[in-house]
Amino acid sequence: MNKSLIVAAALLSTTIAVQAEDLFVNIHSGSAMAQGAGLVLAGQALEQKASVRVLLCDAAADIALTGQAMPTLKPRNVTTQQMLHGVIKAGAKVEVCALYLPNIGKQASDLIAGVTPAKPAEVAAHLLKPGVNTLAF
Repeated sequence: MNKSLIVAAALLSTTIAVQAEDLFVNIHSGSAMAQGAGLVLAGQALEQKASVRVLLCDAAADIALTGQAMPTLKPRNVTTQQMLHGVIKAGAKVEVCALYLPNIGKQASDLIAGVTPAKPAEVAAHLLKPGVNTLAF
């Protein structure tokens, strides 16, 4: 009986580990709708208990800067920065590309809370892990 419980617990742990996926979302488009689509899917993955990492590059990284004016998106009438705050609050790791800040003359202190500059070696190591699903927008 005790062995059955141990086997059942091991199988349950394996099932949970398989279900808990890693999602890497790379958003580089300057389009608010493309950015929003990536953030919506990141949010849905977080709700389904996935580990989510978001990398903002090029024009998309602008949504991580403090004081940015941006359009609202229907149907929820929120900006992409508000959506970004939501995925951060839900547990996503959010970074801007390493090239972004130095090439626009900004510092890490210009980023909203919860967003950090990416370290390329760490991003590459994450992408090479088994079970990491990627999306690009």
